[in-house]
Amino acid sequence: MILVFGSVNLDLVTRVSSIPRPGETVLSPSYTTTFGGKGANQAVAAARVSAAGGVCLVARVGTDAFGASARANLHDNGVGIDHLGVGPEPTGCAFITVDERGENAITVASGANLALKGAAVPADLIDGGTVLVLQMEVPFGESLSVAQRVRDAGGRVIWNFAPVPAAFRREDLSDLLAATDFLVVNEHEAVAAAAVLGFEGLAFEHAAERLARAGNLTCVATAGADGATMIDFNGQRAHFPASRVVPIDTTGAGDTFVGILAAGLVEDGDLATAVSRAVKGASLSCLLVGAQPGMPYRHQLDR
Repeated sequence: MILVFGSVNLDLVTRVSSIPRPGETVLSPSYTTTFGGKGANQAVAAARVSAAGGVCLVARVGTDAFGASARANLHDNGVGIDHLGVGPEPTGCAFITVDERGENAITVASGANLALKGAAVPADLIDGGTVLVLQMEVPFGESLSVAQRVRDAGGRVIWNFAPVPAAFRREDLSDLLAATDFLVVNEHEAVAAAAVLGFEGLAFEHAAERLARAGNLTCVATAGADGATMIDFNGQRAHFPASRVVPIDTTGAGDTFVGILAAGLVEDGDLATAVSRAVKGASLSCLLVGAQPGMPYRHQLDR
């Protein structure tokens, strides 16, 4: 089973000619409302390609209309929502600006995501077959507690170190790495995480190798159009090229990658195959606007 512990947001997306600089106002003709949050995105991505089903999201939303819409959307996408909590805090919201090249800038208002507790994960969701998916949009200590429970039960943990916290202690990152089997980072996140450990100024693949060795884990470093590189704790690496596409919107590509990776690990357990499919799925996700609309279904990925 895939267990996702993480965030749920509503995304407000607008397209502009260029992303505004500090103090600059840029006009856009309109905006769209889509569903997001890294936890919800990764759960949807996994559910759309999973042959066996069994994707459960443990998260929290508000009692507002955004929360009700998010719940319905997750259900419609085949994500288990029995443990999607509801509280008085507003549902998380993300404000996404996309430029004409498909690049984006994102501001997230956390809301109910900050009230999520590790205790919301019941014991019957955790066993040796559990693949846990984590990100950095809910309280770190709560995520860490769930990761440690899954590892103690013999399950596996995928931790997407995104978004990188503005201030993150070396001790916390060491704890994160110790509770992780597969660390997923993009180029910037790999360099930032390595710097937290004291390794400054490294190229991203070298930074990813440092992280793999430090945590005795496998680090998967994504690099957009250049695909992804998988590096284990012995320094062995494999590169997986991306499909060539003309991107419309890169929002959600990383979450698509993580969700498909988790589904692949549950389905046949072969990491290389799972990473290869995740890279292809991430490429496909860039062909539509919004985080979830472009996430491929299994038949699209197979084709």
